[in-house]
Amino acid sequence: MPQLGFGVWQVPDTEAAAAVSSALEAGYRSIDTAAIYENEKGTGQALAAAGLPREELFVTTKLWNSDQGYDAMLRAFDASLDKLGLDYLDLYLIHWPTPGRGLYPDTWRAFEKLYADGRAKAIGVSNFPVAQLQHLLDSGSTVPAVNQIELHPNLPQGELRAFHAAQGVATEAWSPLGQGKGLLAEPALAALAAKHDRSPAQVVLRWHLQLGNVVIPKSVTPSRIRENLDVFGFELDADDVAAIGALDNGHRLGPDPANFDYVG
Repeated sequence: MPQLGFGVWQVPDTEAAAAVSSALEAGYRSIDTAAIYENEKGTGQALAAAGLPREELFVTTKLWNSDQGYDAMLRAFDASLDKLGLDYLDLYLIHWPTPGRGLYPDTWRAFEKLYADGRAKAIGVSNFPVAQLQHLLDSGSTVPAVNQIELHPNLPQGELRAFHAAQGVATEAWSPLGQGKGLLAEPALAALAAKHDRSPAQVVLRWHLQLGNVVIPKSVTPSRIRENLDVFGFELDADDVAAIGALDNGHRLGPDPANFDYVG
């Protein structure tokens, strides 16, 4: 799985094809979508139009909460695959555990069947706290390859990342740039951007990569799409990493997965 991919959250289906095409042209090969984003069809159109060998692409989508459960999940997987125009997925994720509903263990059994059948080359989860992730590790036979979580300098998720490392689960960050809601205007990031002659967004993405996180920044602007990929030509030193770490304030942009049971 490429460490730096392209996400399409909040990209309308009518704009997804153009955005994904720009990303593929820029050099991205990992594309992250989800059933609830309602842009799998546009994403699939771009994948088909690119004419790239299937083995060069890494495509991820996610099961929405209303389709959890063994049989419902299998139907939802087929629907996503059809919209994407693919024969298999590289990675399929349970989008949220919705712990109050208690369906995610049965859902995971169906995921394991997809994995065994080769229809999903890897399976994982998204937004799983330690307790729910531990339950899957105890009850399932397959360790989730990935846990995709909200992760940015304001919420670096140190405890969960350490748990992942101990269990062999890759950490993937959604909203790695904090959705631009004030984070990128932090004076500390501006100073680091000036020091390295980079943008604040490039500094934050570099921080993620050096921590070992997989990242999937989103943009619909071709120049920003290219800029977000250009983060391999410099390195943050220990003081830089410490300065970014000091931005931790525990602030979430999304819901707390420990009590998020929404299915609408």
